[in-house]
Amino acid sequence: MIKKILKKVLIGLAVLVVVIQFFRIDKTNPVTAIEIDFIEVNHPPVEIAALLKTSCYDCHSNQVSYPWYTNIAPVSWFIKDHINEGREELNFSEWGDYSLKRKDHKLEECAEEVEEGEMPLDSYFIMHSEAELTHEQRETLEGYFTGLRK
Repeated sequence: MIKKILKKVLIGLAVLVVVIQFFRIDKTNPVTAIEIDFIEVNHPPVEIAALLKTSCYDCHSNQVSYPWYTNIAPVSWFIKDHINEGREELNFSEWGDYSLKRKDHKLEECAEEVEEGEMPLDSYFIMHSEAELTHEQRETLEGYFTGLRK
């Protein structure tokens, strides 16, 4: 009796896993003018630009590269939601369209988040170990963001 119920539950779960694979995320990156991108606007040193691209741009820009595991639901849904939230909070690809007040506030937040180790998120390192920042890199980024403030 219990084996039959367990078998039905497992079959039901297997069917569910297969069915949810048909609900794909949109992996299209919005088109934005390159001249308003943070790196284009601010011309950071090469080291800073590389840190931003490696540790920030996958969630906070319109230049997201979607890895293979974004083809697997429900993981893909979680990642897409995270990217949408990241872009909503700060989108480096749209930096040039921000008001001076908003830029200053975002720079302050960036400095704080990096200094406190809040960004990049620990969950990002699971599949992106190259994005983990050393203490020195955190200090460099924090100093750069602070130095840009008006």
